[in-house]
Amino acid sequence: MSPDCERFEQLLAQPAAEILKIYAEYQSANPRLAAVVTQANARGVEIQSANRARLQQISGEARHQGVVAEIRRKQSLDEAALRTLVEERLTKDKPLLILVLDGIQDPHNLGACLRTADAAGVDAVAVPRHRAAGLGPTVSKVAAGAAENIPLFTVSNTGKMLDWLKEYGVTVIGTSDASDKSLYQCDLARSTALVMGGEESGLRKHVAGRCDELVSLPMHGSVSSLNVSVATGICLYEVVRQRSA
Repeated sequence: MSPDCERFEQLLAQPAAEILKIYAEYQSANPRLAAVVTQANARGVEIQSANRARLQQISGEARHQGVVAEIRRKQSLDEAALRTLVEERLTKDKPLLILVLDGIQDPHNLGACLRTADAAGVDAVAVPRHRAAGLGPTVSKVAAGAAENIPLFTVSNTGKMLDWLKEYGVTVIGTSDASDKSLYQCDLARSTALVMGGEESGLRKHVAGRCDELVSLPMHGSVSSLNVSVATGICLYEVVRQRSA
């Protein structure tokens, strides 16, 4: 279920999004809600009127803005599918960009990373199968449509995945506060797997050891680190900047 008007507008704009039904507040004066209903009608999505109490019952703990959607939840893809995607994308005249999230556990952070990854043109996002956040209502809401759009892969062993990515000629760039090399000194115009660590401990040792290079973000203030979703956004848009130059 999704409780956000902006997210609905983005979902309805995506042909692949499977919206099964929309519950909309009866006689709402919200013009944005009216626009969502108009879009849904145009796509032939079933719409059911409901009062606010019923909407709250459906959405549970999540806040709603007068509309809740029932969607067919996207399933994460497996490692074999990731190999296929890599092989297909490497045949195109464009460098590959994969975002690897090594153990992000907060669904808000995962959702924010997916949203930025989609905006930055990331080809695929890979996450560990265990001890990490997975797809869910919170991730979907924060991602604002990106969770239904960007390919998300779950892998059983992140280190081994990085090994075979390197065999395909993909450079693995890890982020670490301990690195003396700045992100801005790194060549990101080539096919790259950008690896971001978890919220508390950063990259795991066996993952950091697989990276071709470790880079850090310059910190000029009193704080020693940034939220992982913020750091991910900075790193991805440095890739965009270099590739656009």
